[in-house]
Amino acid sequence: MAREGARGGVIAEVSPGSIAEEIGLEPGDVLEAVNGHPLRDVIDYRYYTAEEEMTLLIRRGGERFTVEIERDYGEELGITFTEIVFDGLRECNNRCPFCFVRQMPPGLRRALYVRDDDYRYSFLLGNFITLTNLTEEDWARLGEQRLSPLYVSIHSSDLALRRRLLGNPSAPDVMAQLRRLGEMGISVHGQIVIVPGLNDGEALQRTIADVAALWPTVQTLALVPVGLTRFHRGGLRPMTRDEARAVLDVARAFWQAHRAAWGCTWLYPSDELFLLAGEPLPPASFYDDPAQKENGVGLVRDLLEDWEAFKQRWRPPKTPHAVTLVCGTLIAPILDRLAAEFAALSGWSVRLVPVENRFFGETVTVSGLLTAEDVLAALEERDLGEWVALPRAMFGADGSQTLDGAPPAAFAERLGVPVILAETLRKALSPPRRRAR
Repeated sequence: MAREGARGGVIAEVSPGSIAEEIGLEPGDVLEAVNGHPLRDVIDYRYYTAEEEMTLLIRRGGERFTVEIERDYGEELGITFTEIVFDGLRECNNRCPFCFVRQMPPGLRRALYVRDDDYRYSFLLGNFITLTNLTEEDWARLGEQRLSPLYVSIHSSDLALRRRLLGNPSAPDVMAQLRRLGEMGISVHGQIVIVPGLNDGEALQRTIADVAALWPTVQTLALVPVGLTRFHRGGLRPMTRDEARAVLDVARAFWQAHRAAWGCTWLYPSDELFLLAGEPLPPASFYDDPAQKENGVGLVRDLLEDWEAFKQRWRPPKTPHAVTLVCGTLIAPILDRLAAEFAALSGWSVRLVPVENRFFGETVTVSGLLTAEDVLAALEERDLGEWVALPRAMFGADGSQTLDGAPPAAFAERLGVPVILAETLRKALSPPRRRAR
């Protein structure tokens, strides 16, 4: 059943030539129900519009009307919505001492302070959730609509330790929840955020072994070091190099056993762990499941593979160029080596500028959490060459602005040179055709 107050989805766009345009739907209309089923979110919309015959309940202004449709199986209606959930985002009921949202300084845009823990965002977008706020109605829906896979923050298989990590003394037993999902035919991609002194060492070994026993329900498991900003007040500390190496030692024994037994790696340390430990990244064949990429698993290997392919195909232009590359401090040693290699190969001037994160603190070293404030401070009054390549990850999922609200055009305006957003060196070293807008 729909939640109390479910009001349907507001239509954002109607595709030209679509069924929706043919029956007269317009942006701003609200699709409230399909075949009598109130719509709570995009999942309901997809689920209930799978029929070839349907009746739509539309609200336009203060009026409601119905439209009957017959269409070929699989033919899209041709509408998109302003939001993917129609009855409000489910927020987190935990108080994790390492929650990154709670480590945000004041004054940033409002969306950055929303602590979502919504299973629908997990299914639709791959967001990690804790499963601590599910109702029996939610469980029934998961089983009915087979919302698979879900992405689950496990952290520990020990209930008491997990409750401590979540800051939630009433958190349910995640292992029982994972087994219940498996009985429903729902698969899971899990993660363990490793907090030194809490869920590492023997606790980590036990958790990995317990979760591995739930394969194939748990399809993959990622290991991620805790991230702490200078605004952290939870009394935790970041992982050291030796601790990162110890985690990789634990993981190595498990992934070797899993590859032998299951034919897949299954357990994936994040790139950050390898870089922090100063250990070589595994080969491309190690990353045999892409599900954990958004968790920072395999992205550096992708960068290196793309670099090798780029070098083989690259042909020098008539005149060399000068370019400045920007990155966080964690990836800097790798990019510095590649930049020097390319400069020797091409005769270009390639300057790498690793930016220390003063906004969040020097313990935050990834490129995706750099702010305009820090990047501009590091670049101004430098000879930047012909263009600047910034990490695409700095600008969020839609590429529109940094965490402190600066669009790409703001960099070009302040620096006086074209700026491009790059995920690979291939892109970073491709001369821009026009200034960023």
